[in-house]
Amino acid sequence: MRRCRNGLLLVALGMVWAGTTVAQTVYSNGPTNGNTDAWTIDFGFVVSDTFLVANNGTEITGFTMANWLTPGSLLTSAELSITSGENGGTSYFDQVVSFTQSNCTQNRSGYDVCDESAAFQGPTLNVGTYWINIQNASTTGEAAYWDENSGPALASENSVGSIPSESFTISGSGSGSTVPEPGSGVLFGSGVLALVGLLRRKLL
Repeated sequence: MRRCRNGLLLVALGMVWAGTTVAQTVYSNGPTNGNTDAWTIDFGFVVSDTFLVANNGTEITGFTMANWLTPGSLLTSAELSITSGENGGTSYFDQVVSFTQSNCTQNRSGYDVCDESAAFQGPTLNVGTYWINIQNASTTGEAAYWDENSGPALASENSVGSIPSESFTISGSGSGSTVPEPGSGVLFGSGVLALVGLLRRKLL
């Protein structure tokens, strides 16, 4: 009897897992460089990079970039916007987002180069080229600098114009997939687990 009940529980948990959405990479501008150069994203400076969306109905849900920071400093938040033009045009998203820091290594200039990740409920975009703009960074130390890796994107900085592009990855719901409403997977899973409870009582 115990083996049967455990099997039903595994099926229920599998159905809950299947109902959740796994973030996928929408666009990557290549790996971190960490040693060539980096561009400040606070003190009124805005750094902008292009990215491509390959499929209609792609919801943007996350952003990861590499930053240079003085040792021990944290990037806590920054203003992130997605627009149709270079820091302008149609605005699809503009919000201050919080960052989580990981994978810090010290470069030859003495800076910590860290991955900075943000998760958010962003816009749903169709096929095309867009700009992601970062500014108004908040840190626990000195300035934050977005790592330059000269990837395939076009890039600019508002005080100097065109620059080599930066290291970043944009994640989302995937190619036109339907994203369940928050909590719907949990509600569905609760119903399944309740059914398992009824079956368990019958088996006992």
